[in-house]
Amino acid sequence: MKEPNPRELREAGAVEAADVIFVSHYHYDHVEPKEPELYSGKKVFVKHPRRMINPSQKERAASFLKSIRDLAEEIEYADGRSYKFGDTVIRFSKPVPHGSTATRGYVVEASVDAGDTFLYTSDVQGPVLDEHLEFIMAEKPETLFVDGPSSYIDSPYTPMEVRKANENMLKILEGGFVGRLVVDHHLTRDLGYGNQIRPVIEAGEEQGVQVQVAAEFLDAEPNLLEARRLELYGKEG
Repeated sequence: MKEPNPRELREAGAVEAADVIFVSHYHYDHVEPKEPELYSGKKVFVKHPRRMINPSQKERAASFLKSIRDLAEEIEYADGRSYKFGDTVIRFSKPVPHGSTATRGYVVEASVDAGDTFLYTSDVQGPVLDEHLEFIMAEKPETLFVDGPSSYIDSPYTPMEVRKANENMLKILEGGFVGRLVVDHHLTRDLGYGNQIRPVIEAGEEQGVQVQVAAEFLDAEPNLLEARRLELYGKEG
């Protein structure tokens, strides 16, 4: 996949207003190593940089943390821990595989409980594993943001991973606690994303659960910039 098109960078969200930043893992679509000033004055929760981490992320973690050490207000390791800010509790999962195996390393999921619970899975690429599902089922979030299966990858394992992701999202819906399920990131690199999770969309309609992508969550029309990179680069040279 090509690097982000300038339109993606223009439309990326800002973190300047945040007091707390969470780094679930050290892939460069989740952490910005070139702009350490973004983390200035912030409390930063990070995946542990030396435990349950693959070599490439371990190297990136060391470099990133060195760059923000004197800028961040505080840096805390998130893995399996919980923190309270007033009436809000943030709970972090233990590290779980980035996808169906740990080849690409591990990520940490995060749950934010402020009366209603919002849960962000980060890059579980599904969820495809029971390890991914465990934290979700324990937290019972009203709003769940999952990154979805990597259906755009041409691999003999992809059909199995899409099927397993659908099965697990159906289990989540059957749990009866989710009111809104946002499926984005990896899934929306596929222009046909809706067909990939059709069973989940249909089950959501039957149960009165909103199954959306992030743009719809924000009451906007989906504009799949990652899926359209080749087209965008063609138009902009």
